[in-house]
Amino acid sequence: MNSTLFIASEEDLTTIIRKVKWANININDVLGDYCLTLVDVLDTLAIMGNSSEFKHVIRLVTENLSFDKNSTVQVFEANIRVIGGLLSAHLIITDRQQPFGDMAPLDYDDELLYLAHDLATRLLPAFENPATGIPHPRVNLMRGVPVDIYNTTCTAGAGSLLVEMGMLSRLLDDPVYEGAARRAIRALWRHRDAATGLLGNVIDITTGEWKGKISGVGAGLDSFYEYLLKAYILFGETDDLDMFNDSYKRIKSFMRKGRPHCNQGVGDHPLYVNVNMKNGHTATTWIDSLSAAFAGVMVLSGDIEEAICAHALYYSIWKRYGVLPERYNWRLKVPDISFYPLRPELVESTYLLYQATKNPFYLHVGRDILRSLNKYTKTQCGYATVHDIGDKSLEDRMESFFLSETCKYLYLLFDKDNHLNKNPLGYVFSTEGHIFPIERRFRQKSWVVADNDGWTRAPPAHRVDSIIRVNAGNHSDSNCYQVASERRYFLPMESRYFHQVVSSVGL
Repeated sequence: MNSTLFIASEEDLTTIIRKVKWANININDVLGDYCLTLVDVLDTLAIMGNSSEFKHVIRLVTENLSFDKNSTVQVFEANIRVIGGLLSAHLIITDRQQPFGDMAPLDYDDELLYLAHDLATRLLPAFENPATGIPHPRVNLMRGVPVDIYNTTCTAGAGSLLVEMGMLSRLLDDPVYEGAARRAIRALWRHRDAATGLLGNVIDITTGEWKGKISGVGAGLDSFYEYLLKAYILFGETDDLDMFNDSYKRIKSFMRKGRPHCNQGVGDHPLYVNVNMKNGHTATTWIDSLSAAFAGVMVLSGDIEEAICAHALYYSIWKRYGVLPERYNWRLKVPDISFYPLRPELVESTYLLYQATKNPFYLHVGRDILRSLNKYTKTQCGYATVHDIGDKSLEDRMESFFLSETCKYLYLLFDKDNHLNKNPLGYVFSTEGHIFPIERRFRQKSWVVADNDGWTRAPPAHRVDSIIRVNAGNHSDSNCYQVASERRYFLPMESRYFHQVVSSVGL
């Protein structure tokens, strides 16, 4: 992991021509000229036990990182990649137990926390003007919201800020950041469709009108649901759990197609489709690669059998093409969008399913993914985006989330003695793969939040050392269904159902 030779002070990497490239057709303003890859990879280095490189990168970041730049950035990406990366590394450094090894620089003085605070403050103008409470999707780090910016945002982008902003507020004992993130969530929640209770994927931040009426578990909505559950686990606010449970029930009701149970009965393999938020009717015939992460959310909610079925579909698509296309048409059995930017979602779900079931099948899945990555995406200087999954041509770019998530989950899948795997109830992974400890101190706060809707919460009293149980309206009485121990060393689904799902994607 000696990539700092190339990425000190740089952004996403190009790995074919061995230099950083600032213009690419697929690059957007996730890049903010703020050491993106260095910050995003920090806790990966710690989790892998690389103390010397972790401390070296901490020094590079503290000496070189500044947000006083004339850069326009995405609020969502800056939050999950940069604020999340800084806070996670700060918590690793300040952990008195040092469970990953000696990761504490001798002269550390909360510099990463100060940097996270600085960036979060520069993002606050996005929340200030919209009457709805839904933030602008982009801000300029020096000038605030650009004058010519458009007024639409996706639900995930506006509603997936709470884990990082909430953690920052609780570390600083300052309610401003968590309050802004919660206001955005409540605003989106108020604009659910009255008939179905579903949210769309794109909304006008000034009027609250839905400009995109697709509702699904993939791009545009995925991390919104994820963060409702993860915020509850971290902070104990029961409103977050209530919203997750309601959302999960409606996802099951409107989006789920196929036989009622994963491992019994007859009918098509279960599939979560995109629907129209107004009536629940199927809206598209494609699913996207981001929705592969929803199996991981199912694991976290305790819905293991359903997660097994959801994961099997995306693994079958991977097996067919060697990587996962950005969009796959389930009706025509062909990719709709054919590039693969080294996304982690299938790896993440594979890791979480293995941790939940300990079924060696998922180790085999991880091995297949690892071999495919090495066969199709490895280059002289790293790994590269697959431009076309048909001919396996490459783009000269390695996204920062490849190191922050894809590599991290693959490493953890096979490192059974890692601290995270020995303490599975001790941490939550953010949507960018950053780790945050589940601790009593983060379930306590010195303020009470109130607004016109009556959303008030005193400091929660939930025990942190108990397993969180979630009932989200599954077919069973509880989501916390454990796979029978005698099935641990067999296929997680019956052979006939595996044959069915692989046939459904044309294998």
